[in-house]
Amino acid sequence: MIQLYGVTKAYQKDSSALNDITLKIDKGEFVYITGPSGAGKSTLMRLLYGAERPSRGQILVDGQNITRLPSSRLPFLRRRMGIVFQDFKLLVRRSVFENVAFPLEVQGRQRFEISKKVYQILKLVGLEHKLQRLPLELSGGEQQRVAIARALVVDPSVLLADEPTGNLDPEVTLEIMELFKVANARGSTVLLATHSREMMHHFPRRTIALEAGRLVGDITP
Repeated sequence: MIQLYGVTKAYQKDSSALNDITLKIDKGEFVYITGPSGAGKSTLMRLLYGAERPSRGQILVDGQNITRLPSSRLPFLRRRMGIVFQDFKLLVRRSVFENVAFPLEVQGRQRFEISKKVYQILKLVGLEHKLQRLPLELSGGEQQRVAIARALVVDPSVLLADEPTGNLDPEVTLEIMELFKVANARGSTVLLATHSREMMHHFPRRTIALEAGRLVGDITP
């Protein structure tokens, strides 16, 4: 599903954010990417959805070499992915429904299909009663659930989440993690970048550890 071969990302000549990373993640896995601040977690995520290009090495996602993919094809790659950010990145002037519907509109889906799928996914995350609210009318945990719903509505083959619970309290974090478990059970390969040892303790999964841009651990419980 996801393969990296000797991937290095350098922003400056004498400094690499990632250094010679080789790893494989199988279809349907749930994997943590962990490490201290500056370890390279976010850089790795950005490489996987094409926001950055590696300085060296190859990246394959679902059999497609994205390092050779022209920029014009990147939007088509991302349509098969779900991406969840720590700061949500919701459209603040659009309702909950409109935020979740947006990726389906980009795909050119029919209006009746969009309405059905959006309602179903909002029900899954427990927000079907707030579909006309604006993001700023919601709590932080609710905004993150909207962001997860937006990622899940396209039935992604790969779900990437970069510190998705970093600003949330422990109780809400547990609720959000349950949603990622549901996404994984629905067939998505999940990669979740985090430095939360408590979360990894509560939900043990394969853990890939980075430190100073290098792969220093790969443990399956």
